[in-house]
Amino acid sequence: MNPEQYKHKMQRRKEVQDQRVSQADLEKGLIIVNTGNGKGKTTAALGMVIRSLGHGYRVAIIQFIKGAWEPAEKEVLNKWGKQLSFHALGEGFTWETQDRDRDIQKVYEAWNLALTFIRNPDFKLVLLDEVNVTLKLGYLKLEDLLAGLEEKPEDSHIILTGRGAPPELIENADLVTEMQMIKHPFRAQGVKAQPGIEY
Repeated sequence: MNPEQYKHKMQRRKEVQDQRVSQADLEKGLIIVNTGNGKGKTTAALGMVIRSLGHGYRVAIIQFIKGAWEPAEKEVLNKWGKQLSFHALGEGFTWETQDRDRDIQKVYEAWNLALTFIRNPDFKLVLLDEVNVTLKLGYLKLEDLLAGLEEKPEDSHIILTGRGAPPELIENADLVTEMQMIKHPFRAQGVKAQPGIEY
C-alpha cells in the first residue's frame, strides 16, 4: 500500500469512527464483568480503579476470597487515603480454609459491607474482586447479588471479577470481558506465584 492509499484508508476509518462517537451520547454507570480462566481479571479492574482515582473519584475495593495475605496492590493503593476504601475480607482459597460455613459467613460479611459502598452515591466505582467465584461456589446467592446491583446509583460503576461468572450476571452486565488462558508458567513449567506478577 502506497502512502496515498494508506492516507485515504485512514481518513475513511476516521470518518467512520467520528460518526460512531458522535452517535454515542448516552452516559450511565456500568456493570462490568471480568471473567474467564485466564490471568488478568483483577489486574484489568485495578487499571480502571487507578483511572478513576486519577479523575478524583472515590473508589471502594472489596476483595472476596483473597485476604489471607496482604496483597501488594493494597499497600500501593492505600496511599490514596480517604479517596479509596480497600477491604480484603476473605480468609484465603477454599482449599485452604476447608470450612464451608465459615466461608459463607465471611462472604456475606464482605457482601454486606460492599452494599454500603454500592448504595453510596459518593463512590463512583466499586470493585467486587473475586465475587464471581463466590457465586460459582454457592457462597453468595445470585439473586442477592443481582438485587444489590439494582441499588447502585445511576452514574456509578461496579466491576465484578473472578472465574465462572453465571450467565444471568453476564446478561445483566454492560461490559463483559473473558480472559482466556493460552499458557501459564505454573501449569506449564511448575513456576510458583511471584511478587509483582501474581500478588
